[in-house]
Amino acid sequence: MQALRSFFTCLFFLFSLLRISAATALGTITPSGYIRDGETLVSVGGSYELGFFSRAKSKSRYVGIWYTDSTDAVVWVANRETPLGDSSGLLKLTEQGVLVLLLNSSNSIVWSSNSSRIAGNPVSQLLDSGNLVVQDGNETNPDNFLWQSFDYPCHTFLPEMKIGWDLVTGLERYLSSWKSAEDPAPGEFSARIDYRGLPQIFSMKGAKKVGRAGSWNGLHLTGFSSGQPNPIATIEFVWNKDEVYYQFRLLNRSVFQRLVLSPLGVSRRFTWEYQTHGWEFASILQADRCESYALCGAYTICKINNSPICVCLKGFVPKSPQDWNSGNWSDGCVRTTPLACNHGDGFLTYNGVKLPDTSSSWYDKSMSLEQCKGLCLGNCSCTAYTNLDVREGGTGCLLWFDNIIDIREFTLGQDLYIRMAASEIDHVKKKSNFNKRQLLAILLSSAVFLMGMLIVGIILYIRKKKLRNEGLRPKDCREEYPGEDGEDMELPLFDLTTIAKATNGFSNSNKLGEGGFGPVYKGTLIEGKEIAVKRLSKNSGQGMREFRTEVILIARLQHRNLVKLLGCCIQKDEKILIYESMPSKSLDFYIFVFSDQEGQKLLDWPKCFHIIGGVARGLLYLHQDSRLRIIHRDLKPSNILLDDNMNPKISDFGLAKTFGGEQSQANTNRVVGTYGYMSPEYAADGIFSMKSDVFSFGVILLEMLSRNKNRGFRHPDHDHNLLGHAWIRWIQDKPLEVIDKTFCDSCNISEVIRCLHVGLLCVQRVPEDRPSMSSVVLMLSSDVALPPPKQPGFYTERSVPESPSRAILCSENTFSTTLIEPR
Repeated sequence: MQALRSFFTCLFFLFSLLRISAATALGTITPSGYIRDGETLVSVGGSYELGFFSRAKSKSRYVGIWYTDSTDAVVWVANRETPLGDSSGLLKLTEQGVLVLLLNSSNSIVWSSNSSRIAGNPVSQLLDSGNLVVQDGNETNPDNFLWQSFDYPCHTFLPEMKIGWDLVTGLERYLSSWKSAEDPAPGEFSARIDYRGLPQIFSMKGAKKVGRAGSWNGLHLTGFSSGQPNPIATIEFVWNKDEVYYQFRLLNRSVFQRLVLSPLGVSRRFTWEYQTHGWEFASILQADRCESYALCGAYTICKINNSPICVCLKGFVPKSPQDWNSGNWSDGCVRTTPLACNHGDGFLTYNGVKLPDTSSSWYDKSMSLEQCKGLCLGNCSCTAYTNLDVREGGTGCLLWFDNIIDIREFTLGQDLYIRMAASEIDHVKKKSNFNKRQLLAILLSSAVFLMGMLIVGIILYIRKKKLRNEGLRPKDCREEYPGEDGEDMELPLFDLTTIAKATNGFSNSNKLGEGGFGPVYKGTLIEGKEIAVKRLSKNSGQGMREFRTEVILIARLQHRNLVKLLGCCIQKDEKILIYESMPSKSLDFYIFVFSDQEGQKLLDWPKCFHIIGGVARGLLYLHQDSRLRIIHRDLKPSNILLDDNMNPKISDFGLAKTFGGEQSQANTNRVVGTYGYMSPEYAADGIFSMKSDVFSFGVILLEMLSRNKNRGFRHPDHDHNLLGHAWIRWIQDKPLEVIDKTFCDSCNISEVIRCLHVGLLCVQRVPEDRPSMSSVVLMLSSDVALPPPKQPGFYTERSVPESPSRAILCSENTFSTTLIEPR
């Protein structure tokens, strides 16, 4: 009897294996079968697999589809909003042809597909396109589905999947991001087609438009800024009375490619590389600030290589000049001369542009361009026109009405004709035909002026050198460091005895910390005024030149986020600077010294974000708004002081350099700064610019978010520094793993991730890729769409690369470092 029982048990077990194996091999589910947690369904060609999965350490279980060679690349999730709490799930097909996900313990339905038709012989199959379908087994048309997962995309756009509208049923197919890399619930970003006017693709954040890929012009999307065609796939646009949609098809079915909308709203295209057995970036959409929807407002054009990037169209001026000059271009521009609304109006041609938003456009597929122009002139509301289709020399007519918005220039752009008053067109023509004699006269006058300035400069240089050779010595700060144009800066000279008494004889109990070239002490003058005293160490490396630089610069600078210089002391062999009191010490105390609990109490997220913004505005003042363009060259947490209200103030200008005129960068053989904060081009080649400070700011931002130092950072998973760690987690869509957990209780997650995004943009390896500080301030203070960051500097190395011609003098991370070129 026992032997018989064992035989039937084995027979039943083998039957179960055969049933599961058959379902797996055929890639089908029938009403008599099901998929349990731990079992999978493989597509007929073996490319895709369906089953149950979890993310990270979560116990939540989901039914999803992934690539068989890459189980982490989940392309579709059924129950993305209703996860199972355990592994008791069961995926089953009902007799009516509906897929249901059951909680086996209670037999309750967690998720189900829908169908408006009932099948006589239903069967569900996972196709080798990654599409899970339900169809009637008696149906002769293999493409006639009762239900398909391709009608309900998640965050992944697959070949042959449609993004758009079924105009008969009203079904919209669109991409929606995951909430996070670990949570497949719908996030706040989506990509969808707006079919009002000429259909076009938008990227959305909730209900807000944040980007626009544009409309189809016969060859490509008008807003697709990549200059390189996709060699692996072709894009198709279908537009008729029944449906409007985009899809892409692979030229080679053995190649895998997918487009993923990340939780941060960035669209990335991946291609499977068989050699490396992994996914490689093929491209990243929304690559620069001009991709941000309507960044510049109406009647403007965004030029990514221009400064500022927003420019009014010809014949237009800023609607709000004050906002425009401060970098807020959202109000756009208005006409200088109203349209006459008759045939006296004309058109100005703009070559190579992304066409404006077509939501309020009108189109005709058969008109010629000349007919299109006449039609626009005959309608008072028409503001611009162009060809609908650019193939074969251009056909069709596309008209805009009312304001035109979201134009940019780029390589694959097309011609756009904008309506103008006749007087404005004449004015533009006159400007373009500027008299050559007048131009030559201006050039000659400029040459004479520059020659005169050169002579004056030579005379002043000779006089200065003569005075220096005569050995003239300063009497006090005001005589040695006069202001601009010889004006007295009224910088008081302090007596050494007074300073020593104020700091209790420079005692350790009064010591606030170490600056770049010496200790900083707190002090109190006789009248009770609190001060901060920077005493240069005799072996600090800062000589009279650096001391003089700091005095001159700080005395001239006035900004709430820059430390204020009260006076100086030059007596015996002492060089001392007296600053306003900064009782809350420097930033490094709060992000590196305190424990997690103390740090959370003293520097919560609102205070941290306040400090980030203040430092950014202080740097913006140095780079752009002060009378001289100033490069700090030694920006780090110990040089950011905090007052009673935790307002940050940039200090220590001994290494700063000034630029004049249009100068944007310089080269030096004397590289100074601090390891961990120097930009790659400065550390290796001595090239410094405003982008060097931007790099340092980015490092500080990442250090604040993680409460870790860049230099000396260690992680068990890799051997990169903090910048490399942040980059790795970013491209893995795991940004929260970079953020210190003490911020979690007080932070706005999207705000924190945005700061991380900005930090990574600032530390990009190539200086031209880094944003300016004006852009950084805008990024931190608004919801403007951000471009994806590229690889950071020092990504593969911990140490600063040595130039063969330089010797390196090392010091601790909290002190400045000087690279001296030997003679």
